[in-house]
Amino acid sequence: MNMKTAVVAGVALVLTGHCAAQGFFIDKVVNFGADLRIRQEFMENVPGLPGGGMLQRAAEGPYRNHMRYRVRAWGELKPDEHWRLFARLTDEFRWNVRPKNHKTTFPDELIVDNLYLEAKDLWDGLVYFNIGRQDMYNLYGLDHVFVDGTPGDGSRTVYTDMARIAFTFDRFEEDGADRKLDFFALHNWDDNPLRWGTRRGHHRSLSGFGGGAEPDMDDWGWGAIWTHREGAVKWLPYQVFFMQKRTDAFRRGGEKHPATRRELLGIKLMPQLTDELSLQLEAMGQVGKNSNGDWLSGWSSYAGVNWKRKTDSQFKPFASAGVHFMSGDKDAAKEDGGHHAWDPMWSRGVNDSEIFLYGTHYGMAWWSNMMFLNMKGGVELGPHHRVSAAAGPMFAAVDDGLGGDDGHFKGMLSQLRYDFPILVADKSQGERFEIFGHVYAELFNPGDYFATDKPAWFLRWQVEFTF
Repeated sequence: MNMKTAVVAGVALVLTGHCAAQGFFIDKVVNFGADLRIRQEFMENVPGLPGGGMLQRAAEGPYRNHMRYRVRAWGELKPDEHWRLFARLTDEFRWNVRPKNHKTTFPDELIVDNLYLEAKDLWDGLVYFNIGRQDMYNLYGLDHVFVDGTPGDGSRTVYTDMARIAFTFDRFEEDGADRKLDFFALHNWDDNPLRWGTRRGHHRSLSGFGGGAEPDMDDWGWGAIWTHREGAVKWLPYQVFFMQKRTDAFRRGGEKHPATRRELLGIKLMPQLTDELSLQLEAMGQVGKNSNGDWLSGWSSYAGVNWKRKTDSQFKPFASAGVHFMSGDKDAAKEDGGHHAWDPMWSRGVNDSEIFLYGTHYGMAWWSNMMFLNMKGGVELGPHHRVSAAAGPMFAAVDDGLGGDDGHFKGMLSQLRYDFPILVADKSQGERFEIFGHVYAELFNPGDYFATDKPAWFLRWQVEFTF
């Protein structure tokens, strides 16, 4: 690491710690805070070309090694129990060890990461309202629809510009069942309009789909979600949802790609079989059209079982198994991903894999044409201590030719993660300073879908300071 980067990282840590120590809390109305995340990531032989954009045929990604420093400062105004104004500024700069470059060295760009107005429990708990820039991650508990509005910048941000309103009807139920109706409208900018700095990352495609020097593929959408916590019977919670997504036309390498419109209808069932055992069942279908006049369709399903030991002991084992299916299209390379391949909506992130953030071929974090069987197990060893491991095979729903070979077996993915505390604050005493860390590894052994037999691997360590 060069001396300039080291000094800046140290100064940022000292300043944020000093400011936090002064007590960013004024009569429970105004509150401020900050965090600093330091991580190092290594990867090699990743299928696809990391950062290469959409429809990249199989390639053995080069060895990569980079340090990432993300600094965030936030503030909130809470005049009463109902209203809240929240803002957060973020900057992330890197030291790219290999390949060696200085594209995102300090100060890179300061961006508005969050800026929203929130209202809770209006009219005796009937209405919830939120408008502005806010995090999208796992919104409404639908992680196969919502994960990250900005996958093109990694995990630097996960925001979208959004308006949400929810109506909760449990007060009309004698048994206290939770019935809720949510409406949302969102807009994802491929190029963040609220930023300042050196603009070294000016042409970074935040959508992860356009890329190159010609990003500008915004997407937007709206939808409604009906949630019934106890469902038709008390052990069967469910969600029914409808949404529409539109994407701009964009150019890449001088070639124009059409705008698209898709409607999605889905249902999610969450049967609670026992206190320790539950199921998760999902089915979603899409129809739509692009600006060339071609009809679009796709479907996705998920079936999984989850178990977690209920015990007063700090030792709490857990396990899960599931299969996730996303439709594909054999003409993907000729038809902008295919007319019948699953569009992941806004579930463009790393929920299932870090390696396949890069290796989906359809674009950064663009999950499609996949059947993924995954088994996971682990144990919580105490507060903030968690060890987990997962493994499972991946298959292509159809042979789209992007892997370079003619098989359907994509390969075997294995994962291992350990989360641990370094310093935990005593919140009852008003303490705030905390340090947490984790180490995470993935190994992917490619199958006959890919024209390579070299295993791909990913490794990360991380330390995060919260003030």
